[in-house]
Amino acid sequence: MAGSTFGNIFKITTWGESHGKALGVVVDGCPAGIELSEDDIQSFLNRRKPGQSSFTTQRNEDDRVEILSGVFEGKTTGTPISMVVFNKDHHSADYSQIANCYRPGHADFTFDAKYGFRDYRGGGRSSGRETIGRVAAGAIASKILEQLNIQVLSYSKEIAGIGINYDKFNTQEILKNPMYMPDKDAADAVAEVAKEKMAEMDSIGGIIECKVSGMPAGVGEPVFDKLDANLAKAIMSIGAVKGVEIGDGFAVANSFGSTDNDGFEMKDGVFEKTSNHAGGILGGMSDGSDIVLRAAIKPTPSIAQTQKTVNKDGENIEINIKGRHDPIIVPRAVVVVESMVAITLVDALFTNMTSRMDNVKDFYK
Repeated sequence: MAGSTFGNIFKITTWGESHGKALGVVVDGCPAGIELSEDDIQSFLNRRKPGQSSFTTQRNEDDRVEILSGVFEGKTTGTPISMVVFNKDHHSADYSQIANCYRPGHADFTFDAKYGFRDYRGGGRSSGRETIGRVAAGAIASKILEQLNIQVLSYSKEIAGIGINYDKFNTQEILKNPMYMPDKDAADAVAEVAKEKMAEMDSIGGIIECKVSGMPAGVGEPVFDKLDANLAKAIMSIGAVKGVEIGDGFAVANSFGSTDNDGFEMKDGVFEKTSNHAGGILGGMSDGSDIVLRAAIKPTPSIAQTQKTVNKDGENIEINIKGRHDPIIVPRAVVVVESMVAITLVDALFTNMTSRMDNVKDFYK
């Protein structure tokens, strides 16, 4: 299978299946000398693990990470960092009913079309559980960004059509409610809708917003490797994501040049923008203002309602999905979006170090 590696200099390769023995990631291109422990990784994985609330799958996994290589005496060595999380609570029998049919909204049919074979246990490689490796790698990328005074903040902006009130925005609230929303009132309202949909054996989607502050100007490439293009690819590679927008996104279609353009001004000898409709990226390169990105997350496709599908024999059938599934995937996907943004930014920053000869000369003085 191709396509399990992401990045150029700071590079990650994820591996494993939902109901296999384990999942993990190999991170290559991480500089030596970064303080790193399993607890650093675990704090990120705890934000995406199952069973956090009644609104997530009750699969009982502690998602405990083990660092197998690339760290010695508490610091990275510059060699590949391999990390593993062992599966402990996989009920493969729950999926025997779908071994010969295709679940609506899943990759079952396309896997069979491509490979002529698929691991039907929880979706195998296409399961959301694959994101364990991304999040573990994202924890490392975030530590690198912290040393450069770059902060990445992600949260649920909207779930089931209920959006946050920015006048009530409270960063501390994000980790205090099961929806990972910075607005408690919005989170409470979503919880009520979620209970109703769960009773109806249905699921709901939402929007995750990510803001990056402290990003220096001039990072990214002007043609095919635009920073916004690579961020979009990184986010769209997450299984549940069906749309990405940066800055004003699709709203620019109803705007005008006079209102969409971001003006410039000098403040204390520094270039600043008078607005940020572009979302921190101009011409494929960071402009020094906050990078603002949003991802649209689809409703979890595994629902217990009766749905129409077909089996491998080409017969029309009906199916009720059994097993343990998230009625809302949005909250657990917040840290996945954050991780993919961090990984993309670190790779872009490392690539950017060779864009100017004076930078190279300064490094080798």
